[in-house]
Amino acid sequence: MANTLLMPKATAVWLVDNTALTFDQIAAFCTLHPLEVQGIADGDVAGGIMGVNPIQNGQLTREEISKAEADPGYRMHLADRKVIVGEAKRRGPRYTPISRRNERPNAIKWLVRNHPELKDAQIIRLVGTTKSTIDAVREGTHWNNANLTMADPVTLGLCSQIDLDAEVKRANKGRSDEEAPIEGTRLMSAEEALASAARGADAYAQVYESDAPAEKKHTDDDEIDADSVFASLKSLKRNEDDDE
Repeated sequence: MANTLLMPKATAVWLVDNTALTFDQIAAFCTLHPLEVQGIADGDVAGGIMGVNPIQNGQLTREEISKAEADPGYRMHLADRKVIVGEAKRRGPRYTPISRRNERPNAIKWLVRNHPELKDAQIIRLVGTTKSTIDAVREGTHWNNANLTMADPVTLGLCSQIDLDAEVKRANKGRSDEEAPIEGTRLMSAEEALASAARGADAYAQVYESDAPAEKKHTDDDEIDADSVFASLKSLKRNEDDDE
């Protein structure tokens, strides 16, 4: 989150009353017009607004004010925040750009077909739609149903692959194997694809080892009986002589 001045008008009121800064300096620091700052000084603007000390809230230092008072051409800068406050979590449906709003029914149709385990609330979070639109697409009563074509919401830019994988994982959490959707009716997440590839590699290695020829499984430590080899050769020679 950008470092911005809190309550600019209230800060301007305090700077006008408690410093020797010029109107231009105060206007630049508080992002106001110089005439607006002059109106604050004359009492025509910001009437009833109580001044806020920017030094106390950590947005300005006394040294910065002193430097600006000594040089009318100097422009003050906000002090670095010592505490970073995280942004509030967004609530409500996801915002969808106007140029992509017509694609939402296509994305809903894709989600309903490929991820039937998703709840309506999850689809709403992913593509920023309404429950009535989801019901209309699911039941085939959408006003533009004849022209709807399934489209991946990630490809359309309505949501990220990470968000989609998270919602699918949340929907499948706690479900038994019988309740889980049959593999092939939906796209696997990145984690599932990697796990499936690893299982396939292990299975191939096991089959290869079991089907390997017996003579390839000998080790260098195997011993050869020389007497048995010579006896076999003599027997073979006798059989050849008898045949002649």
